[in-house]
Amino acid sequence: LDDSSDISDETDLDEISLSGHLLVVEDNKTNQMLMGIILDGLNLSYDIANDGVEAFEEFKENAYDIVLMDENMPNMNGVEATQHIRKFEELKSKDAVPIIAVTANTLAQDRQRFLDAGMTDYIAKPYTEKDIIDMLRKYLS
Repeated sequence: LDDSSDISDETDLDEISLSGHLLVVEDNKTNQMLMGIILDGLNLSYDIANDGVEAFEEFKENAYDIVLMDENMPNMNGVEATQHIRKFEELKSKDAVPIIAVTANTLAQDRQRFLDAGMTDYIAKPYTEKDIIDMLRKYLS
């Protein structure tokens, strides 16, 4: 009897080979910790920014392969931070780094607003580990 159909569709982290340095922009400490657990499991390096102001400062000082950007944050939200990052990239003639909105705002007009602001893609909260892995596979080589 073959029981393989009963095995869940969980992703085996040992089989995932991603590399890159990420910027995680998230004001919620619990969400920072959860994202950190996922990224640590993938052996990816990352920095954490607590809001858009910190994100922009980190972005100017470091090289990132992808940015995971919360939208609703104090001081500067994700859309504003993305606009600052895109202007900085243009000013410095740098290639655009993928910026992924990680947000509970999932209406069609929200998605369009993120894309119009220069974000590359988005993940809806609450997300699963598989959601994060699939998105990283899409943008990291």
